[in-house]
Amino acid sequence: MSTEVIHQVEEALDEDEKKMLLFLCRDVAADVAPLNVRDLLDILSERGMLSAMGLAELLYRVRRFDLLKRIFKMDRKAVEAHLLRHPRLISDYRVLMTEIGGNLEKSDLSSLFFLMRDYTGRDKVAKDKSFLDLVIELEKLNLIAPDQLELLEKCLKNIHRVDLKTKIQKYKQSAQGAGTSYTNALQAAFPNLSLKDPSCNLRHIPEERYRMQSKPLGICLIIDCIGNDTEFLRDTFTSLGYEVQYFLYLSMDSIIQILRQVACMPQHQDYDSFVCVLVSRGGSHSVFGVDQTHSGFPLDHIRRMFMGDACPSLLGKPKLFFIQNYVASEDPLDNGSLLEVDGPAVNNVESKAPQPGPGTIHREADFLWSLCKADVSLLERPYSSPSLYLQCLSQKLGKERRRPLLELHIELNGSVYDWNSRVSAKERYYVWLQHTLRKKLILSCK
Repeated sequence: MSTEVIHQVEEALDEDEKKMLLFLCRDVAADVAPLNVRDLLDILSERGMLSAMGLAELLYRVRRFDLLKRIFKMDRKAVEAHLLRHPRLISDYRVLMTEIGGNLEKSDLSSLFFLMRDYTGRDKVAKDKSFLDLVIELEKLNLIAPDQLELLEKCLKNIHRVDLKTKIQKYKQSAQGAGTSYTNALQAAFPNLSLKDPSCNLRHIPEERYRMQSKPLGICLIIDCIGNDTEFLRDTFTSLGYEVQYFLYLSMDSIIQILRQVACMPQHQDYDSFVCVLVSRGGSHSVFGVDQTHSGFPLDHIRRMFMGDACPSLLGKPKLFFIQNYVASEDPLDNGSLLEVDGPAVNNVESKAPQPGPGTIHREADFLWSLCKADVSLLERPYSSPSLYLQCLSQKLGKERRRPLLELHIELNGSVYDWNSRVSAKERYYVWLQHTLRKKLILSCK
């Protein structure tokens, strides 16, 4: 994300909008306390976590549709269509809190502060503070969380705002719908974040575990178009109990063909999971394979090949993607990459997108999507080395396979962050994690 765009956004927002944006992103950058919106957006951009659509979502959440139009040439419906089809930057919980705050009258807020005094103390939250300030204080006291909203429900009922209490109940039903609703992505680049930190979203990982007992655990597909990482990755996933299939130096067309063949494999119905590791040169949103002049294959299309409707034999099973993409410097705001539509026009996506029915699992559920970007110049040295990101991943999986995968990934991000603090910008790795896992995942059948 260019500094020019970040500056343009920061200058256009008023103080209330800035405060709302900082609140919305508290989970996204849980390990830092940015002083202002510019610092926050700059940190997220530096870590590779702020795409053009991510910033568009933030502007949509603070209802600055004029900035959407002016900066991104997008309207409100285009962003809504994108949010229906892709994991989101901001959690439903944060969105819910801002919606509640926006619907409270001054008298409601005064009554809420009074009722909360027994819990926060008389001087904890000044009377001139907002509802979001109150929520932050309650979070610090562990009195409110995405799965802990009873106190707020009780107070809203006491001030006769049953309409807002109903909003919370609908949110809770959606979150507990056992797959009837798409769980928002956990955006993670949490360097140096203690797992005991109360702001860490890991407490929301359900205790129910995915079944990991089949032999093999599943197919592990490795496509390495660079050639530095296959050997140790093959050993790691073989030791975990996967049937490893690996391919070296593929063209983009060959990558597409292999992915389609693997997505259709009947063996998936007998296995408990699927892993794909992809190493390639690419663009911000695509991979090239060994092709040097091709426009690339969109990463989003790879994920769609394994969604529940396209690959029913993996429905309800964890599908794990670890992607190392070596990217040349380019403008992240290239209009051609802002909104990718496959099928109906943008304005028709909302009406035609398939909706899960009661008791069904959403087609986008059970994904873990770990994407690492690095500068392509790392490959242009006389002796290019394996990916730091994939080396850290392999070490974590090899030594600590009995721990939850999300915990290992957060520690992996810490290792990458430590590396980035010691090297030049061209040598840094930027890791971005999305997941829609509904259960705890441990990659060990033992």
